Amino acid sequence: MNKPILLTLLIMSFFSSFSQVESTAYNLMLKTLLNNSVTQIAVEKASDTRGIFLDARERKEFEVSHIKEAIWVGFDDFELANLPSIKKDEPIIIYCSVGYRSEKIGEKLQKAGYTNVFNLYGGIFEWINQNKQVVDNKNQPTKKIHAYSKTWGIWVSKGEKIY
Repeated sequence: MNKPILLTLLIMSFFSSFSQVESTAYNLMLKTLLNNSVTQIAVEKASDTRGIFLDARERKEFEVSHIKEAIWVGFDDFELANLPSIKKDEPIIIYCSVGYRSEKIGEKLQKAGYTNVFNLYGGIFEWINQNKQVVDNKNQPTKKIHAYSKTWGIWVSKGEKIY
């Protein structure tokens, strides 16, 4: 492939990811936080994708709200042995608050041979910011979102923040 075409593709890829979240400031923060070691998937595409959602947040965050049918895997206590039976080529969308913890868990999944792993770009914060549904620990729709901390909560523009 010649250099001008390659450069054009790289520039298009870079700028196309800017459209994945609504806030420019949030996008810039994500660009510095994430190292793109796991393929990113935008909220809109993830919401239309049939796959297994894994929640890499801590249990108390998950219990406030999570994406419907998501499986809690945690971050601090994550172990591959605790994963439910998931085929190595099955689509897996992993998320956390903003995408950092889920990227780290995604790296572990890839290292273990999972080949269809995606990191939800912007995490559950962007999911709720785009008015996608979350459910509580009784599987009932809720507007509550665990905002991790007041510092990280600035990235949540919709929903009811819980700390």
